[in-house]
Amino acid sequence: MIISASRRTDIPAFFGEWFLNRLKAQEVLVRNPMNSNQITRISLNHENIEAIVFWTKDPTNFLKYIETIQGMGFKFYFQFTLTTYDNLIELNVKSKSGIIDTFIELSKLVGKNRVIWRYDPIFINDKYSIEYHQKWFEYLCERISPYTRKCVISFVDEYSFLKNKFKENDIKEMDEVKMRDIAEKLYSIALKFNLILSTCSEKIDLSNIGISHNKCIDELVINEISNNNLTYKKDPIQREECGCMTSRDIGAYSTCGHNCLYCYASRKGNSSLFGLYDPNSPLLCDSLNGTEKIVDFIEKKSLKKKENELFEEI
Repeated sequence: MIISASRRTDIPAFFGEWFLNRLKAQEVLVRNPMNSNQITRISLNHENIEAIVFWTKDPTNFLKYIETIQGMGFKFYFQFTLTTYDNLIELNVKSKSGIIDTFIELSKLVGKNRVIWRYDPIFINDKYSIEYHQKWFEYLCERISPYTRKCVISFVDEYSFLKNKFKENDIKEMDEVKMRDIAEKLYSIALKFNLILSTCSEKIDLSNIGISHNKCIDELVINEISNNNLTYKKDPIQREECGCMTSRDIGAYSTCGHNCLYCYASRKGNSSLFGLYDPNSPLLCDSLNGTEKIVDFIEKKSLKKKENELFEEI
């Protein structure tokens, strides 16, 4: 099993103590975001987990837990989002210079193969022009390219519940012409710094430029860091354009304290549930009310290749 921690919120930034407590308890409860009366109990015994994928904008407060998590036998890597938007867009994200320092420190702790840089989502307006992105993307490449191997980009999507925020802040989806224009420019910069550039959950095919479709939860990365032999199985829960392999997400929507205006996980307002945080609760920013149905998650089929399958491929 692969644990996603988490597409729904920033666990490393805000909930590190809770996460470590869940690892120690060897289980976590996750409320179904589409059916609040349904709870899934997921085992966090390290023998059942091939890898943990962390998603974060700022793991500064999480660095102190990494040695303990590694000592417990877990394998993991980070999807680390680092953009150059200011606090009018990413309202509560701290100084980018400090986050760059954290990126470098994290890479030195765990290795550059376990820190994947995300420059996303990209949007363009009068302030954040194509030239702006070129300038600051190159600056970030200069600073952090020695500490990662790959950069993942995506283009902003407007969800219905974000429409007003997008209109008020001049955030718009991009047409394919603009996507190709900025992608070509960013690719030429990434190439200069020996960075692989890929897209995340995008329909547009940029392979003629040199940009591939990415799998953020990627069996190749997981096999590398864990000496495993997982087979690829696309996650049916994710949208068609997503290449991620199947995983279990343990986060909760509307709990992130960053309050980024473009965030798809802000379904009830970004941090509307933040005040319910209890590091000792089995649920993130939540508690049981006694009426829920709790079901144990059992992985139906192992993703590991059987020994005879490996020999058949040789």
